[in-house]
Amino acid sequence: MSKSIRILVVVILTSLLVLVRAFEDTLFYDPLLNFFKSDYKTAPLPEMDVYLLHVNTAFRFVLNSVISLGILSLLFGNKEVIKISLFLYAILFVVLMIVFSLLIYTSEGTSSHFVLFYVRRFLIQPLFLLILPPAFYFHKYKSN
Repeated sequence: MSKSIRILVVVILTSLLVLVRAFEDTLFYDPLLNFFKSDYKTAPLPEMDVYLLHVNTAFRFVLNSVISLGILSLLFGNKEVIKISLFLYAILFVVLMIVFSLLIYTSEGTSSHFVLFYVRRFLIQPLFLLILPPAFYFHKYKSN
């Protein structure tokens, strides 16, 4: 694949990530979106269907991860990079979903809302995509 086509596809995939974020209100069930836009530090968690929240959060993570893996694949063109990234995304998903579930089910007060905000942020935003390319780039050029 030529370099210009690869760049175009990376731009398209990045645009898809932006569209996922832009249409998050209509694409996903997430009562925490509005909750965290309000004064969440003093408010109790809203009433929600926890199962549906978990399913939609997992779906959004997988959607962002697949797009991110496509971007990483085009940037590095190396199967090892994809394998490592897939492994890291899987570990991240399992750990963060466990923590997210524990925070949802045990959040009676408001002290854990701050932690819930950031754990949820890692699940619903492609933040790992900001970490992996510089790490792989550094590794690639350090080993040469």
